[in-house]
Amino acid sequence: MKIRTKLIRIGNSRGIRLPKPVIEHAGIEDDVDLTMEDGRVVIEAADQPRAGWEKQFREESEFGHDGLLLPGTRNDWDDQEWEWASE
Repeated sequence: MKIRTKLIRIGNSRGIRLPKPVIEHAGIEDDVDLTMEDGRVVIEAADQPRAGWEKQFREESEFGHDGLLLPGTRNDWDDQEWEWASE
């Protein structure tokens, strides 16, 4: 698919508007990665390095794998300042 669009002024810079179908097709939400290669600018949905962490933590908790990695390393701050909460 090829779409032609115009550069628009944004302050001292220039930008492009991406049509909604293009954004949806590329899976773009907020952040994008730009790559320059052979006279082209490639726009991709940004990697989400922590995507899926919440689900994984919940699953590990269900299996009882959510304890301290280094037992015996707790200190006064852990007991007095930190508020442990569970949902």
